[in-house]
Amino acid sequence: MKNSFFSRFAPKETKFFPLLKQQSEIVLSASDLLVESLKHDSPEERSEFYKKIKDVERQGDQLTNRIFEELGKTFITPFDREDIHDLASSLDDVVDRINSAAKRIAIYNPRAISESGKELALLIRQGAEHIGKAMDELERFTKKSSALSECCIQLHQIENHADDVYELFITKLFREEKDCIEIIKIKEIMQCLEKTTDAAEHVGKVLRSLIVKYA
Repeated sequence: MKNSFFSRFAPKETKFFPLLKQQSEIVLSASDLLVESLKHDSPEERSEFYKKIKDVERQGDQLTNRIFEELGKTFITPFDREDIHDLASSLDDVVDRINSAAKRIAIYNPRAISESGKELALLIRQGAEHIGKAMDELERFTKKSSALSECCIQLHQIENHADDVYELFITKLFREEKDCIEIIKIKEIMQCLEKTTDAAEHVGKVLRSLIVKYA
């Protein structure tokens, strides 16, 4: 616990802060590629963007594994090991979700992605931006948590907005689309995009638990 006699005086290893910041930058890179990919409709372009996102996803996996390895050999961490593990895992999950969406677009090759799909991608990028801001606050939130709390609020609001976009789109899809195969393809892709905003919001939930425990 942060208030224990030992934890007050023992030096804590701060290397996890830049590592988590690097993870957030990978999230942003993947979201940028996703947004750009939805501007292109040819199978070749979609496959090329999926390859780029997959490369970023592999970088994220390597960084996540490095964080887990560092947890195993670091004596005093800035937060409980479980908290760092959960935060790193939740950041990695966002990139995994982006990769899953890009993979389905490349494999299914649906008709042009709707404006609703592009809006979801922009919401994912907004979430990535707030995640980056949140990582900037990690070293100082125990003294002042308002900025970190605001990031969590924004991630929650983005997820709520994404739910509305998804639900309205699906209602319209089943009302207007006559091609059953196209319905299946588009619905699954849109669901992947919406689930990515859920994953970003989960990062906010992990951060909220840190605020409760340490701020």
